[in-house]
Amino acid sequence: MTLRSVLSEDDVPKAVTVRSPIRPWSYEEAFCRNRGLISETDQQLLRHSRIAIAGMGGVGGIHLITLARLGVGSFHIADPDTFDIPNFNRQYGATVHTLHANKAQVMAEQVQAINPEVRLKVFTEPITPANVGEFLKDTQLFIDGIDFFAMDTRRMVFREARARGIWGLTAGPIGFSTAWLVFSPTGMSFDDYFDLQDGMDELDQMIAFLVGLAPRATQRAYADVSKVDPQRRQGPSTGLACHLSSGVAAAEAIKILLGKGTIRPAPHYFQFDAYRHKLCRGRLWWGNRNPLQRLKRWLFRRYAEKLGWDQASSVTPSR
Repeated sequence: MTLRSVLSEDDVPKAVTVRSPIRPWSYEEAFCRNRGLISETDQQLLRHSRIAIAGMGGVGGIHLITLARLGVGSFHIADPDTFDIPNFNRQYGATVHTLHANKAQVMAEQVQAINPEVRLKVFTEPITPANVGEFLKDTQLFIDGIDFFAMDTRRMVFREARARGIWGLTAGPIGFSTAWLVFSPTGMSFDDYFDLQDGMDELDQMIAFLVGLAPRATQRAYADVSKVDPQRRQGPSTGLACHLSSGVAAAEAIKILLGKGTIRPAPHYFQFDAYRHKLCRGRLWWGNRNPLQRLKRWLFRRYAEKLGWDQASSVTPSR
């Protein structure tokens, strides 16, 4: 980790000009419409909660904004990437004014404009074994907004979160749906659920992640899988599904941070498809080691090889 990889709340760029409010900004007034759903005592707990979000693109940036508008007061955010035109269909921070700007810095400015008191630690370099500890330090929850194809990084952060006793959550857009999983630090691990081991090739890891994230695959009725391009690290994704993901992620986050409500960690899984009006949920015994899941993965691998996915070379992820 280098010094420039982490920006404290005092170092976050202030390129965005925020107009002075008519009256002084107040945390209590800014989040008063949460009352009736969140008690004043719980609101203060959210105010002093700290969440780590890796990835500020499709889902990560929207996760950040949704949680900030709930009044969560501290975040560690990370993304080494910059905004580009293909991000415009779904990524919160992608505008003509932010082209080629670092995603984490842009989203830091966005969240400061919502809550001037927010406490931020901003990582503008990749999360690695050297800085993952600093990224997760003093946080209560890790939320996965990492690029779909970056499995090595995702596995590393989930492993470190578990080692530190931190809850983990992944909620991703799949077609016009969202699928999500919660990982307890004392329950089934990310690697165990997805049946991931060191030495697996990229394609097997990607297939395991997709098949395990959405065991019922409601999107199969309308999604064209042939449009996925592993070589360029691109696949179909919509803004509406990213917003669905942020909604369910925030609902789970509230329960974890406040210690209230029912939390069903992995091997429980969930998928809500707004296009098909379907909510699928269940408990996937043995995770991806379940015999049916093993069959799905084998069949998907054969299909992927026909599409040439196994010929994809290792390139820098494009988001």
